[in-house]
Amino acid sequence: MTPTSGLERILRHASARHGGEDWWVQRVTALALVPLSLWFCVSMLLTPAMGYFAVRAWMTRPWNTVLLVAFILVAAYHSYLGLRVVVEDYVHEAGMRIALVLLIRFVYVLSAASAVLAVCVVAFGGLP
Repeated sequence: MTPTSGLERILRHASARHGGEDWWVQRVTALALVPLSLWFCVSMLLTPAMGYFAVRAWMTRPWNTVLLVAFILVAAYHSYLGLRVVVEDYVHEAGMRIALVLLIRFVYVLSAASAVLAVCVVAFGGLP
C-alpha cells in the first residue's frame, strides 16, 4: 500500500467534469435573466391597461415577441437546472433520481413549448 496525499484521495473520488458545466450555464442564464426581467417588468408597468387587447397589442410588436420568447426559454432552462440539482443532491436512490430528473425534464420542455406556442398564437393573431 502506497501512501497518498489528501489531494490524491480527493481527486480519486471526485467526479469527472460532472456539474461544472451546469454550474456555469446556470450562472449565465441567471445573468441573462437580469436584463430580461427588468425589460419585462418595465414594459408591463408602461403598458397603459392590462386587458387582453392591450397585452395582445404589446405582444404583436416584434421585439416584444422575441424578448418574451427568450425570457420564457431562459427562465425555464434556469429553473430546470436548479430543480435538477436539488433532485440530484437530495434524492439518494438512483432509480428514483433518474425517474424524477426525466419527469422534470419532460414537464419543463412541455411547459416551455406550451408557453412559446401561446405567445406565438397571441402575437400572430391566432385567437379572435
